[in-house]
Amino acid sequence: MIATVFEDAGALGAGPYAAEFRFYEELNDFLKPLQRKRALRYCFSGHPGIKDPIEAFGVPHTEVELIVVNGESVGFDYRLQPGDRVAVYPMFESFDVSPLLRLRDAPLRRSAFVLDVNLGKLARRLRMLGFDALYDNAYHDSQVADIAAREHRIVLTRDRRLLFARRITHGYWVRAVDPDRQVAEVLERFDLHGSIRPFARCMACNGVVEPVDKAAVWDRLEPKTRLYYDRFYRCAGCGRVYWAGTHVDDMRQRYLRPRG
Repeated sequence: MIATVFEDAGALGAGPYAAEFRFYEELNDFLKPLQRKRALRYCFSGHPGIKDPIEAFGVPHTEVELIVVNGESVGFDYRLQPGDRVAVYPMFESFDVSPLLRLRDAPLRRSAFVLDVNLGKLARRLRMLGFDALYDNAYHDSQVADIAAREHRIVLTRDRRLLFARRITHGYWVRAVDPDRQVAEVLERFDLHGSIRPFARCMACNGVVEPVDKAAVWDRLEPKTRLYYDRFYRCAGCGRVYWAGTHVDDMRQRYLRPRG
């Protein structure tokens, strides 16, 4: 089966059949400049699964939540037909699209992540906000994909090629380069502002953090910390001790949204 993608939306191509594709919102980030926000012709032979042309345009399947063909929602198992008009929409993790056909069993409301080797600073910041974020700078792409599939985690990556792995069902290509902007992007993307829980996760190891009596960690505290702070937390995994310093106030002001 041979198919060709054309940058020129008006090109008919050499294949015997053609379908029209249109990608919406942030899915255009994956397209070449001349392909963005316009109808695109996809020429093909046979009846390829619709997932193939979507990824041929450079859009990972993990970023797609809804496909509408000729006005009706379809799954990845749909076989492309000559003359099809295809609209492809990004994931709606924070919205209810249940009346339409989801392309995965359910959104990952648990919001547990696994991050690739390029996102170590983002991992620490997500943990600081209380999110379950697995990270190791020794992870290979195949390990990230295995962990995501085995533990039902959302993959966060700066390498869009990783999201083409078939066993990854939920993933997101982080656009920003600056770590603070990455945090804001992920919070916005997955609608997580209301789920922020400082001192729920260890910044160092991702272990669960629990309240601890001051007396139990007294010998590990600096004199000024003993004097000015009374509430402490300790990681159940590595034993690291935390307290609400000024960085926590800064974090709340930066990321927590006022209610109402």
